[in-house]
Amino acid sequence: MGRPADPARRERTLARATDHVLAHGLAALNLRPLAAALGTSPRMLLYDFGSKQELVAAVLAEARRRGAARLAGCPPRATGTPAQRLRGIWAWLSAPERAPFVRLFFEVHADLLAHPEHDPDRARAVTDWFDTLGAVFRDVTEGQDDTATPTLLMAVLRGLLLDLTLTGDRERADRALERFAALLGA
Repeated sequence: MGRPADPARRERTLARATDHVLAHGLAALNLRPLAAALGTSPRMLLYDFGSKQELVAAVLAEARRRGAARLAGCPPRATGTPAQRLRGIWAWLSAPERAPFVRLFFEVHADLLAHPEHDPDRARAVTDWFDTLGAVFRDVTEGQDDTATPTLLMAVLRGLLLDLTLTGDRERADRALERFAALLGA
């Protein structure tokens, strides 16, 4: 009979693996170097996660969870105008300390375009944010079942984040956000 699973070890490993991927990305992720960086072995990673794909899926889910939790705690929750809340979320999302999450986010999306089989539930990358954005912008949504408003908000924020990440042109991205905030407030 094999050794029983250790959920606490798996959670610690998942937290550290997520930190590693946020710092170094997914593109060159291999089990042997990852295991060495985490102070474990490839065999233990496979024991805890079953496969590299399952490990990557768990890391991405944890990164999404961390991102959603941080956004939910973002200061402009449901106070101020919709434009003020949007500005607050933009300031939070585009802050330099969020850059690892943003880079990973776009890396994952690029991989999903090339390999949709890697995540059969890839729509979660969008829909995971509906509840958070719906709560923050309740006054501009069209009720509980409104998915168009969170989709539009995410499309604008993601587009501007991609622009900022690729070009580094903060001034132009901020001006574009201001233009959208004005439209949202109208």
